[in-house]
Amino acid sequence: MLDVVVVGAGFAGLYALDRLREQGFACHAYEAADGVGGTWYWNRYPGARCDVESLDYCYLHDKDLYREWPWTERFAGQPEILRYAEHFAASRDLHPHITFGTTITAAAFDDGHWRLTTADGETITARFLVTAVGCMSAANTPDLPGLDRFGGQVLHTARWPHGEVDLSGRVGVLGTGSSGIQVIPELAARADTLTVFQRTANFSVPAGNRPLTQAERDAAVDGFAQRVEHGRTTPFGLPVTGTGRAILDTPPAERAAALDERWARGGTHIVATFTDTRRDLAANALLSDYFREQIRRTVHDPETARALSPTGYPIGTKRLCVHNGYYETFNEPHVRLVDLRADPIQEITATGVRTRTGEHPLDTLVLATGFDAFTGPLLRLGITGRDGRSLADDWRAGPRSYLGLAIAGFPNLFTLTGPGSTLVLSNMMRAIEHHVDWVLDALSHARDGGLTEFEAQAEAQEAWTAQVAELAGRTLYPNTDSYYLGANIPGKPRVFVPYSGGLDAYRRTCDDIARDGYRGFRTA
Repeated sequence: MLDVVVVGAGFAGLYALDRLREQGFACHAYEAADGVGGTWYWNRYPGARCDVESLDYCYLHDKDLYREWPWTERFAGQPEILRYAEHFAASRDLHPHITFGTTITAAAFDDGHWRLTTADGETITARFLVTAVGCMSAANTPDLPGLDRFGGQVLHTARWPHGEVDLSGRVGVLGTGSSGIQVIPELAARADTLTVFQRTANFSVPAGNRPLTQAERDAAVDGFAQRVEHGRTTPFGLPVTGTGRAILDTPPAERAAALDERWARGGTHIVATFTDTRRDLAANALLSDYFREQIRRTVHDPETARALSPTGYPIGTKRLCVHNGYYETFNEPHVRLVDLRADPIQEITATGVRTRTGEHPLDTLVLATGFDAFTGPLLRLGITGRDGRSLADDWRAGPRSYLGLAIAGFPNLFTLTGPGSTLVLSNMMRAIEHHVDWVLDALSHARDGGLTEFEAQAEAQEAWTAQVAELAGRTLYPNTDSYYLGANIPGKPRVFVPYSGGLDAYRRTCDDIARDGYRGFRTA
């Protein structure tokens, strides 16, 4: 029997496996893909790129690793990020300790240990189960009438095939979230015609991507200690510098100058330019208006610009998208936007997409329809806890956890970056390293104390879940139907899932709980 079984070999699973081996635990990881990388293995569509700068979207627990990897761009693309994951796994000799191409279909706690079942019928037993399945790994394929009879090529951005893909001819793409906004310019460059089916317009900012210089890489290494400190002491796990002023107190000319400077620089930090836009609707409206004006300036056709301009929700309450030429793409003569709010899809036919006003013939349909985020990856594992208790049943009204790390009724289970932690509201790499280190300390505490069970208490879980909800209520997030609340999945409970109090505050809470003898946990 293993001490610990890890599910997943993305950045969280790799770091967990490395630390577990380092601490002498008998451990093994299982991964559904045929290689490491997690989301960066699957999401290999043209244009796939991280929206966190590469010098921050990487491990910081090893300065030598930081020094030796020469990031080439300000925002790294999928191929480079995947190479980085592969480099880490190879440098730590992790591949022999990972079984690839293996899907876990059930995980049951029974008689003091976890019994996992694979799609091939294999059984794995371990004292502890650590899930490293990510929060964006369960691809969402919408229920489109007639999709199964489409005679052309159907692709999903979250399950993009390996190798060359023919994207010539008549291409359609459904979805204009982060993945859609990244892939659409690339599709336009390859397709004879491109039809974009937009359900909801999203706010997006230019990436301002460019090659990194050697001087920038050297400066990052020289400032490594400060970067590590920022990862521990800032709300997002990286420094975000604004003006320190409220937009409502800033004269229009100064307001525009500050936003113009950040728009030209590129990246998501523009939403933190002013102190009041995240909590005050009137302030937020001014920032939203600025973005809509940039769209009108960029997109030549007024009707297309209007359709691409987000309305009805505050900026920042959905994840801000980052693009390379997205809005400019709609000035190309072979690119057409279909606003599904005005012209909804009726069905997928054998030859294309039929909306209310007519059929759009296609050779390829790309689904950029995102994920069943946060809970989907865990629920697809078929987890049952004490006395056959089903996680799916427990979460029928929405996820409940303690710290996003443990769940009452499911002993010896740790959920890295699970629901109720900071998730995508912080730099995921900093959240991953903190979670893995915290779990390793907990596992060492259990081993050193001869403990056989380590479980969140129901009272602590309920208090934490209430705190997550209370913090969200202080923000504008609940004003918007977003995947943060599960609104992109029909029938999913509308619950705001991430902890929105900042990674710095979250870390302090977790670390205080550990120092207090793992307050809120039952051990035996």
